[in-house]
Parts: sequence; C-alpha cells; structure tokens
Amino acid sequence: MITNNYFQDKVVAVTGGAQGIGLCLVHTFARQGAKISFCDINAKTGRFWEQKLVEAGADVLFTQADLGQETGARKFFRKTFQKYKRADILINNAGVTAFGQPFLKRPLKEWNRILSVNLTSHFLCSQLFAPELIKTKGNIINIASTRALMSEPDTDPYTASKGGVAALTHSLAITLGKHGVRVNAISPGWIDTSKWQNPPAKPNLRKKDHDQHPAGRVGKPQDIAEACLFLASPHSAGFITGQNLVVDGGMTKKMIYEG
Repeated sequence: MITNNYFQDKVVAVTGGAQGIGLCLVHTFARQGAKISFCDINAKTGRFWEQKLVEAGADVLFTQADLGQETGARKFFRKTFQKYKRADILINNAGVTAFGQPFLKRPLKEWNRILSVNLTSHFLCSQLFAPELIKTKGNIINIASTRALMSEPDTDPYTASKGGVAALTHSLAITLGKHGVRVNAISPGWIDTSKWQNPPAKPNLRKKDHDQHPAGRVGKPQDIAEACLFLASPHSAGFITGQNLVVDGGMTKKMIYEG
C-alpha cells in the first residue's frame, strides 16, 4: 500500500461509498488519515459503516443521498461542507447496473435512471465541488469501467454511461487544468466485491475465472483503491491528468478466438 503523509487530514468525498469498491475506498483513505465524507442511497448500510469507522477512530461522515436526483448531489455537497469546510479529493464512484434486459424492450425510464446515476451525478458533483477543489489544488477521480471500451450484449445504458464518464474525464481535465485541478478516471475490469458487502458474502469464483486473466486472478476492490491512492497523490501522479487508467488484469488486451 502507498503510504505517505499527504492524505493526513485531507478531506476525501466518495459517492456510492456504502458497499463494494466505494466502501473499500472509504476504508483505504481513512487508514491513510484522511477525513471521509461519503454518500449512498442505502441509508442503513451507510450508517452502519459510519458508526463502525468512527468507533475505530476515523473521522467519517455519511449522507444518505440519491444521486439520480440533482437534490441528492446538492445534499451531499452541503453536508460535506457543513462539517469539513473544504474538499481535497472527489471520487465519483456511484453507479447502478441493469444487465440482461433486451435492448429492444429496454424502457426509456431505465435508460434515463442509469445515465442519471452513472454519468450525470459525476457531472453534478464535479461542478459542485470544483470551486473548493480549485482552492485546495485538489483532484477528481471518476470510476468508469472497461465496458467503456468493450461490450457484452444488452448492456447498452451501462456501457454508454461509462463511455460518457471516460469522455467527461478528459473534458474536465482540460476545463479545470488551468485552475490546478487534475482529473483522471479508473476503469475497473472484473472486480469481486463479495467481501465488501453488508453482510460479506463468500466469493463464488472458479479456477477458470482467475485463469482467463493474464494477471492470473480476478480483481479485488483493493486493486482499485491502490490505483486511487496513486492518482490522488501529487507526489506520485502530479503530471498525470485526463487519463483513463485501466485496472483489469490485462483482460482488455487479450485476444479471444472462437473456433
């Protein structure tokens, strides 16, 4: 794990932080000494982890918010600044999935919901937090997906939203770069989040699931958290902005032939 004093007392805002990759991000930055403001639509799970982390000595604030609504993003921003009065790092992680629904039968309501949470919330939170990040010369990390680069059938709204996140990232990097704010994205591949649920679940992975990855295993949320630590620090990534870092065990580089 990257460890340095940079994150001590820095304010890190994480969306979708009550489970999965987002929860791992909250824990990881808290262990680095950061102050964490995180939000999620799941109030019960969010408050559970807020209490656990505070009991462990972390400085953590949870806000229940539906980031599919503009009011949710504004509530998260407001609560963060009521307590911490600043922001140094924003990690836009919130997302929903809806795989399996046939393209020809996909209702517009579902398309709009996925785009609003997975893409529009990244725009809104970045817009709200940007003035404060400019003051602190902070940075934004957007969680995209390798589905921005490759697809399976009937994943259209999710894939489109993640492609939008990747494009929004380099656009914001140019827009905010003149103010000293770096903006990058991370595109996770197959990440097993079973241990980062409430309650934790037992991984259901087969040997062939691991073996199909050039790196030899399925990814873990900590793989994404370590990448975030790297990109968030100006000491390790001060010359990196506008980039989409693919963390997928090499899967998007693997040629697959069907005989």
